[in-house]
Amino acid sequence: MKIKVGVFFGGKSVEHEISVITMSQAISSLNPDKYEIVPIYISKQGVMYTGEDLLDLYSFKDMDVLLKRCYKVCVVNDGKGVKVMRCPAPFIGRRVLNTIDVAFPIVHGTNVEDGTMAGFLNLLDIPYVGPDIMASSIGMDKILMKKVLKESGLPVVDYVSFFSMEYIKDEEKIQKEIKEKLRFPVIVKPGNLGSSVGIKKANNESELVEAIEFAMEFSDRIIVENAVENLKEINCSVIGNIVDSETSVCEEPFFSDEILSYADKYMGGSKSNKGVGIKGGAKGIAGAKAGGKGMAVSDKKLPADINDEKKDEIQKLTKETFKVLGCSGVARVDFLMDKKTENVYVNEINTIPGALSYYLWEATGKSFEKELDELIDIALKRHREREKLTFSYDQNILAMQGGTKGSKGMKGTK
Repeated sequence: MKIKVGVFFGGKSVEHEISVITMSQAISSLNPDKYEIVPIYISKQGVMYTGEDLLDLYSFKDMDVLLKRCYKVCVVNDGKGVKVMRCPAPFIGRRVLNTIDVAFPIVHGTNVEDGTMAGFLNLLDIPYVGPDIMASSIGMDKILMKKVLKESGLPVVDYVSFFSMEYIKDEEKIQKEIKEKLRFPVIVKPGNLGSSVGIKKANNESELVEAIEFAMEFSDRIIVENAVENLKEINCSVIGNIVDSETSVCEEPFFSDEILSYADKYMGGSKSNKGVGIKGGAKGIAGAKAGGKGMAVSDKKLPADINDEKKDEIQKLTKETFKVLGCSGVARVDFLMDKKTENVYVNEINTIPGALSYYLWEATGKSFEKELDELIDIALKRHREREKLTFSYDQNILAMQGGTKGSKGMKGTK
């Protein structure tokens, strides 16, 4: 019997479309002999839909038409399993459209990847791929992540963080702290976004003010970091859990000397979406790529141009970062390296990386299909271990209070 995999994607996030692309890449490599795909699309308004048309990336070009051909649904656990149910319930016809055995969240950004989706799936009590609530939330929060990594002895660049309300109340105080603790140039980022959204480099005080105000458009928490000079970026993927993991080959993005914008990464730097090409047919989207500076694997050097000693150091740091944050599934850790000093710093972790880092694993010798198999196996194993834990007691203490009722029934209970 096939395993029914509920693939959750989309969401109320600025990385919504990137999630759709990653989903398309993944579903084409899930073994159809082993798995039945149950697509669960989350709109930008937070509404869930299901339907076969969601498996076709081309259909997302006209959202109005697409959603009219799909069902609005709720995903619930009725005590007998996780069901995908029409919502609202129809007067006539089936209410339960499908069931799910394991959830595969392929989501990016706030309101989904930040622990929100993991919490929802925990409530459903269903096995799910990827990090748990804590690892998701820490991994998405650049400030908290830096604090945890630094406390754990892992190398990070010097930084200053603050709330937007603090800056609005006394911007001179915040600017003074930045100038005392850091040195120009600096990188200014929103505290909890990905895909380079809201990021700017500041070379002087006036650019710093502009960059902070720009970042505050996207988040109420801001982080300012020392820019690494003579920069070389190195990324490495890791798959497994905190006690058993392996790392991929390292990659080196070609555009290490500049900050790529969201448009650069995913739309080839253009105002249109013409840079996005689709490989593998309407439903076989094995590698959606962006032209120009986009998501194309050709924009990266594989393997990275580093010696074996530095490669071993980065792969070790990748595993340590994955473990310290309590991750599971597949992640990608991004590093900053000073080419002169060869000092390496952990920049951030992507707990649900774009394209699920399949190209790094293919370069390592692991097919995308095998990677997906492993991720589902890891999810099922973790759920079995979780079922051994105690989360509640069978006793109902409310039934042990002498049968009193009304507002005075629990008198003295605190």
